[in-house]
Amino acid sequence: MIYVFDSNSLSNIINHYYPDRFPSFWEKFDDIVRNGNAISVREVRNELTGRFDDDKIDRLLQHNNNFFANPVAEELGFITQIYSVIHLQQNIEKKKILSGGYFADPFVIAKAWQEKGSVVTEEDYKEHGAKIPNICEHFDIPCFKFEMFLTKEDWKF
Repeated sequence: MIYVFDSNSLSNIINHYYPDRFPSFWEKFDDIVRNGNAISVREVRNELTGRFDDDKIDRLLQHNNNFFANPVAEELGFITQIYSVIHLQQNIEKKKILSGGYFADPFVIAKAWQEKGSVVTEEDYKEHGAKIPNICEHFDIPCFKFEMFLTKEDWKF
């Protein structure tokens, strides 16, 4: 199983799973990153750069230089499919468009679609919404929170 991590789930990991306090977590997480089963996208790295020091972000790259993947043509085409659905267009937040901020959501979803993987995000499904879980449901892409990732991997600490 390939897991594509959104910035909010990676932020939780970086903020709460201190390497010195949770070495067994990091051993397991490093292994799954090394094997290419836990990945993210370049746009998530851009979002994280504003919140964390480079050394915390680069830790994710030390076991897989391609952890923050660049999009491929098929993913960009899939993003077009996402936004061809009228009610999903509200996912593009006005403030991100106006301020030029980073916007990883469609890239995370497209990477999971392309890899036939699952999205790991802390966003909640909202009835008639356009959040990551809503978009994933529309396109039949598995999507769940970090806690479910831990359950699926059967990690206990």
